[in-house]
Amino acid sequence: MVATISTPHDLRRPSPSPAQEDLELLLLIRHFELTLLRLFETGELSGTTHTCLGQEYIPVALAPLLREEDFVLSNHRGHGHFLARYAEPHALLAEIMGREGALCAGVGGSQHVYHRRFLSTGVQGESLPVAVGVALKLAGTGALSCVYVGDGTWGEGSVYEALNMARLWRVPLLVVVENNGIAQSTPTREQMAGSVAARAAAFDVPYHRVTSTEVGEIRAGLAAPVEAARSGAGPLVVEFVTHRIGPHSKGDDSRTPEEVALAASHDWHARYARDLPGSFAQLDAQARENVARIAAEVAARPPSVWERG
Repeated sequence: MVATISTPHDLRRPSPSPAQEDLELLLLIRHFELTLLRLFETGELSGTTHTCLGQEYIPVALAPLLREEDFVLSNHRGHGHFLARYAEPHALLAEIMGREGALCAGVGGSQHVYHRRFLSTGVQGESLPVAVGVALKLAGTGALSCVYVGDGTWGEGSVYEALNMARLWRVPLLVVVENNGIAQSTPTREQMAGSVAARAAAFDVPYHRVTSTEVGEIRAGLAAPVEAARSGAGPLVVEFVTHRIGPHSKGDDSRTPEEVALAASHDWHARYARDLPGSFAQLDAQARENVARIAAEVAARPPSVWERG
């Protein structure tokens, strides 16, 4: 089964007003990511980080469809996945900065987080086999395993082994594909033959394609298939055709200026700023100030036990 949730990306069209709690979460993630890039620029962070600028709406749309008992497995670009799951920005930033109160004592950093029912890794293709194993344990409980992968991950053989087992065992698995059209520095058209839809069909896995960036529309369209996946119908693949407006990592953007501008033209932030000028500007400023306070408070903490050695 193939279904599409689609709203034309056109900045000239008025946007439906999202719920305030959705908008607040979108803005929290946006300013958290922007703050990380600024902290790297000023030398206050080391290592690496990968932001989800432009893709924040995906985990925000999915958040109410997930239950407390569900597991979420993320990837290298996972801050938004975490913040949409757990309202703990202080602890996440402390993990990235290696300060007291860190989620994993500062050992995992930006990419490798284990907290309650959330796990992330920077290893491409590693999360899907783990997610299938988790889903196998959850079968029959009403809980599901939600895993985020990118378009580049479909070059890994482990993905296909995992999908094969997931379908054979009909495990409660939600595979969220964030297809932003570029795998680090390689356009998807140059590194992936065929399509995600055809790959899902090869394993007889239901598939939905989402081109909309409207949180409410996405959520309404996915509610029934996600519920079916958790209730015994077997795995579900949902591909989001999305756009990364920031660099791959901190500043390594190999795209042309025209490609960057095209990605920016799909950004929910610019659209809401235009269509909801009063309320959006106020919430945007509040989120920016809130994240600045969080960053200042976390930066003032002593190093974590691990960082102190």
